[in-house]
Amino acid sequence: MDDTDSRLISVLRHDARASLSDLSQRLGLSRTTVRARLEKLQARGDVLGYTVVLREDTLRDPVRGLMMIGIEGRGTERIIRQLQGMTEVRAVHSTNGRWDVIVEIGTDTLESFDAVLFRIRRLDGVVASETSLLLSTRKSA
Repeated sequence: MDDTDSRLISVLRHDARASLSDLSQRLGLSRTTVRARLEKLQARGDVLGYTVVLREDTLRDPVRGLMMIGIEGRGTERIIRQLQGMTEVRAVHSTNGRWDVIVEIGTDTLESFDAVLFRIRRLDGVVASETSLLLSTRKSA
């Protein structure tokens, strides 16, 4: 991926519905070049798709946070399966460093958020955790 591809992706992140004409004008490229680059990015698997973010998606979880989890022994896969079954868990990320797993959580109230944290902390094999509430989102992919 070169600089032109990166600029194209940047424009698409801001407006995935932009027409080829708009993209070519913003990038200073021909429509044919933009189309070819998009097709190449999709064929290589760099661009997997396009999405729509609705207002209700951002309102769905007024209380959101990240929970970093330390896991004892070889229980990581089992705990990940348990986390994936919780409706309040939006994403589960493996990581390196101090924490084994980072979990994105979304609920409608602080009380519900606290209840989820309590349930996760009680999972057999969870030995440590640290949680940060997300106050606002300045940029989302």
